[in-house]
Amino acid sequence: MSPKEKDMIELLREVIDPELMVNIVDLGLVYDVKYDEAEEKVDVMLTLTSPGCPMGGIIIEDAENSIKTEYPECEVSINLVWEPPWSTEMLTERGREELGFY
Repeated sequence: MSPKEKDMIELLREVIDPELMVNIVDLGLVYDVKYDEAEEKVDVMLTLTSPGCPMGGIIIEDAENSIKTEYPECEVSINLVWEPPWSTEMLTERGREELGFY
């Protein structure tokens, strides 16, 4: 993973799921971030806690904006994926603590 991809993941930590009040990285919703330096394009593979998540549109918009704010020259593509399906096993340690899973 490139330094820029790592930075973009850190930017995505600023995106909070409005229902769970935990950032989308620690929730395990960000599956991958790929940056193409030659084309100045980033592809974010992202899922939601469920296909019917009522906050999905907000989360996707916030994810795109979090990267665009820091990298305005970059084309940002948020790809919503459902495989593998999200589960609580995808939570980071910090995400587990924030949700009270010990």
